[in-house]
Amino acid sequence: MRSNVLAAAGALVAAHAAHASPTATEKQLPNRAASLPTVTASGNAFWTGKERFYVRGIDYQPGGSSTNEDPLADTDTCTRDIKRFKDLGVNTIRVYSVDNSKDHADCMQQLNDAGIYLVLDVNNPKYSINRDDPEPSYNDVYLQSVFATIDEFAKYTNTLAFFSGNEVINDKPATVGSAPYVKATTRDMRQYIGSRGYRKIPVGYSAADVSDNRMQTADYFNCGEADERSDFFAFNDYSWCAPSSFTQSGWDQKVKNFTGYGIPIFLSEWGCTKNTRDFEELSALMSDLMSSVYSGGLLYEYSREGNDFGIVELTDGSDSVKEDSDFDKFKSALAKYPAPSGDGGFTSTTASAACPTTDTIWDLGKWGQSALPAIPDGAKKYMTEGAGAGPGLTGDGSQNAGGTSTGTATPGSGDVTATSTGDNAGTGRPAPPMDMSFLAVTGVVGFFTLAGTLLL
Repeated sequence: MRSNVLAAAGALVAAHAAHASPTATEKQLPNRAASLPTVTASGNAFWTGKERFYVRGIDYQPGGSSTNEDPLADTDTCTRDIKRFKDLGVNTIRVYSVDNSKDHADCMQQLNDAGIYLVLDVNNPKYSINRDDPEPSYNDVYLQSVFATIDEFAKYTNTLAFFSGNEVINDKPATVGSAPYVKATTRDMRQYIGSRGYRKIPVGYSAADVSDNRMQTADYFNCGEADERSDFFAFNDYSWCAPSSFTQSGWDQKVKNFTGYGIPIFLSEWGCTKNTRDFEELSALMSDLMSSVYSGGLLYEYSREGNDFGIVELTDGSDSVKEDSDFDKFKSALAKYPAPSGDGGFTSTTASAACPTTDTIWDLGKWGQSALPAIPDGAKKYMTEGAGAGPGLTGDGSQNAGGTSTGTATPGSGDVTATSTGDNAGTGRPAPPMDMSFLAVTGVVGFFTLAGTLLL
């Protein structure tokens, strides 16, 4: 009875408030932009409604790997930097590590108000797949963290996409064996999104641009049953080093190789620093030379983190931001090379690729060409119950947490339907700022790999 009375009283208060004049506090609230339209993947392109969407963005992780902090949970930090994103004219940022135990509403709203989308890695140093020993690191504790990150960011319409991994497979032949576990994570993420009734947020993988296994990796994440395939494929490409061109960089051959690929492709990192940067990559990336296959890309990176890739310098312990000359160059290039008009020559095909065959370079061991590990038993409950509170960035970690998969998944058994609406070694790849104990895991920025191990 008491609860009914309280509910009735609450309804009366709400009704009165709906017809009352706004308070002084309400009048002083800043205007909020309408929610950005959601981005979907169809054919080999991204879309906002009927409009083709191109990623025109920048990679963002102030403090780099050593701090392992979440820039989207700190209002002061994101307020400071979103001003510059807006000035640059980017429409997307990529963040490599977030704290899934914290609230991100304010920063996500600020990004929304600035017209900016987020591409987010779901991993962090403690919760990720170990490329050198992947089987035990694919467990229910890991997936609980992954799913908790999805829970936090699925609510924002400007969450464009999730990365299930970053450069887990590199030029070391042994790392190819991690591919089934990353693909299984991709499958699990897509199934979780569908099972929880979220909108269909694209999920894909951010690959190293390794000439020996580039196409095998791309085909692998786009082969198999519909519930096993990625929604898109991205890779980190530093092969265009100024002065260069569409043909000199080898980008023409990559376009040729990816023509007919059935899902969207974009560059998750680009921006060689071997010579002076002029950002002329955008002259090709934002033209009909590439628009029929590529959907844009993300410049590496916003802030200088022990390397020369950033376009601003941040002063520790202050709000000071110094814009380097590259800031204005990148801003000018974005203005000079706008997104292509129309549909960019996209193809509507959604055909899967053939799974790559086993050879001396591509060998998935016991998983063969296409089999995947089944989701760990302990993680199945999350599909119906939800993941619960995230462990954040300071939890106990998942790499040796147990609860691993004990079988092989049956292709086509997953439900992923949402219920609501080049060879470039030494050509400018980011060098690691320091040696970290978690360099052998994924989910963190590309420079988490030991110097010299990637042949781009």
